[in-house]
Amino acid sequence: MNNKQTLLRNLPKVDKIISLLEEEEFFKDKPYKEIYNAVNESIIFFRKGILENTISEYSIEEIKNNIIKFLNKNLEFNLKRVINGTGTILHTNLGRSLFSKELLEHLQNSLCGYNNLEFNLKTGERGSRYSHIEDIISKVTGAEASLVVNNNAAAVMLCLNEFSKNTEVIISRGELVEVGGSFRIPDIMELSNAKLIEIGTTNRTHLIDYEKAISENTSMLLKVHTSNYHVSGFTKSVSNNEIAKLAREKNIVSMEDLGSGVLIDFSNYGLKKEPTILESIESGIDLITFSGDKLLGGPQCGIILGKKFLIDRLKKNQFLRAFRVCKMTISALEFVFKQYSDEKVAIEKNPTLNRILEPISSVFDRAILLKNSLEKIDISSDIIKTEAIIGGGSMPNAVINSYGVAIKSLDANKINRALLKEKIPIVGRIQNNQFIIDLKTIHFDEYSIIIENFKRFLESNNL
Repeated sequence: MNNKQTLLRNLPKVDKIISLLEEEEFFKDKPYKEIYNAVNESIIFFRKGILENTISEYSIEEIKNNIIKFLNKNLEFNLKRVINGTGTILHTNLGRSLFSKELLEHLQNSLCGYNNLEFNLKTGERGSRYSHIEDIISKVTGAEASLVVNNNAAAVMLCLNEFSKNTEVIISRGELVEVGGSFRIPDIMELSNAKLIEIGTTNRTHLIDYEKAISENTSMLLKVHTSNYHVSGFTKSVSNNEIAKLAREKNIVSMEDLGSGVLIDFSNYGLKKEPTILESIESGIDLITFSGDKLLGGPQCGIILGKKFLIDRLKKNQFLRAFRVCKMTISALEFVFKQYSDEKVAIEKNPTLNRILEPISSVFDRAILLKNSLEKIDISSDIIKTEAIIGGGSMPNAVINSYGVAIKSLDANKINRALLKEKIPIVGRIQNNQFIIDLKTIHFDEYSIIIENFKRFLESNNL
């Protein structure tokens, strides 16, 4: 019998290994099915290695360590924490807005037990889930009424279906936007059974274009804020005030899809001007829709603001049942809007606003700290100037000065591949053959994780 046959024959049976593992502390609180799968995977791994001549010897301890590796991998959640070193604050692929620790504590308090989601504590009878957030949203925005659905696409579709089903909606050709995931305004209009009437040109639309297009079958004038791209040069668009006035004169609904609505005037803090929710309301537009998880810095949802009699109609639309939000969204959104009662508090406590508006000196301080921490494990790096972006389909021309740490002494592609495989992956970017971590989206509590990941990279590559 040759050595390969001996190795295969001596591989322990799955049941025997499980019996041995049951005595060890590490495995006592693990699900039996997952332990069984990990043992089976490990035996297959060693058998394959023996047959392919990549394993010429093994020990029970090596098999056990391999089982632990498979078990830990199998017990990992698919949705996990990721460290964002890209410099894109609202990174759609990485979850957009962050929840603060205070918000998580609030969610724990309100959701770990039963709650009054649809129970009126004053009357002792059934209540409405939307009642918990209507007052605070109106207080902060000045809107007559509000409604929350599961995302902004749903908000737009609900409004179009209720007020423009089988009727005409007029929109400028320059505002027929497409956002991520192939969400297109024309497709949403078709799905809602509204008829699209295009006016103007890609770059120029005038008030008279709206006036000429209005017919007996017109139900709405729709304005869409081009939040994810910008047209410059020889351009002309019609203001909210003009559209709202024309709609009132013709007794039809005016609506604006802001996309990524913002409550803070960024131009007061040295950034590019972005139309605010408050300005849209003040213009007299009847209905306004926007996302909760973009510039607002809240949970994923779609928020509809508008005249009370219109919102009351939306609440009776049958699509609302399909688009309604859960208790976690309502609880998180109430918390976020309460912070907006004081702009200074919102900027300090809301992670999205804080990262957008923080001083550049704070980013530089973090860059120095990361560079020094890397030097302690013998990784040399340079601090470089970078340009961070807001992301999430928001403010496409807004660039925020930032700093990054560039590692040029190690293979950038190897670093990238290794860090993506970590228990807490790090997503950076490669530029000029250097792996770069932009400090705009890195904060102090992530440094220890970054350093430990790099230590493992050095060890695995014998560096």
